[in-house]
Amino acid sequence: MAGLTAVSRTAVPRTAGSRNARKRPYGSILVLLLAALYFLVPVAASLWFTVDDPAEGLTFDAYAKGLRDDGMATSLGLSIRLGLATVALGLALMVPTMVVVTLRLPKLRRVVEVLCMVPLIVPPIALVAGVSTVLSWEDDLRTTPLWGTFQALHDKSFPLVLVLVYTVMSLPFLYRSLDGGLRAVDLKTLVEASRSLGATRRATLCRVVVPNLRPAIVSGSVLSLAMVLGEFTVANVLGFEPFSVWMVHVGEYEAQLSVAAAMLSLLITWGLLLLLTNLAGGRTRARADRRKPTV
Repeated sequence: MAGLTAVSRTAVPRTAGSRNARKRPYGSILVLLLAALYFLVPVAASLWFTVDDPAEGLTFDAYAKGLRDDGMATSLGLSIRLGLATVALGLALMVPTMVVVTLRLPKLRRVVEVLCMVPLIVPPIALVAGVSTVLSWEDDLRTTPLWGTFQALHDKSFPLVLVLVYTVMSLPFLYRSLDGGLRAVDLKTLVEASRSLGATRRATLCRVVVPNLRPAIVSGSVLSLAMVLGEFTVANVLGFEPFSVWMVHVGEYEAQLSVAAAMLSLLITWGLLLLLTNLAGGRTRARADRRKPTV
């Protein structure tokens, strides 16, 4: 038996594929290390700047002061509310549109793609210049019913104009995420099966389409929310003060507090990303476990 084993070992030559499979991907590891350094070194330097005090040494006074600051809480709450409203409005527009285009109007896919990619081509400063021009019509419409609408758009507590502009700016993220999700599922078969069982169009959309697109919806929502939390140009030009604008204004007279606020913003964004990703992944794994046959 030992002789046969030795013969079998020597008789089977090692192929080039097996040798390549044993090689370690040093190039990929090097790229990952460089990418990690590119992202982590600035974050670590900023974190050290917020906790380093030449007189007292290591201190967290900047974070404590930021958490006690009413302006930070107000601006952060405004940014989160704007982000959630932007995600809700964007999904309400894009999910039905993408479903209809996929099922009924596949020839319009390129048209919808081009329209959704336009915000990547138009600079934000050009977009906000056009919005400012439209908002300047408010004085001319003072005696018309539209004046109340313009007043609502300018409400400092919750500026709807930012929600509309941010929704347009988030269209590329939502389109790419939803397009990838729709290509990964057989949407036509799922809809036909649901309709054959007597479900209405609304029930089919809510109970069949949306659950199968949950990972894509979560991905687009996270990207849109991160964009809203970090956007500065549009809000600053229009005269509003969400979290990003507040950080810049604070940085003019207290740099350490501004960087501490940026670290908190980064932490909140990562937390929301992990929460939504785990939520979508957990539900997906739960459905997969239910579908497994029991022995």
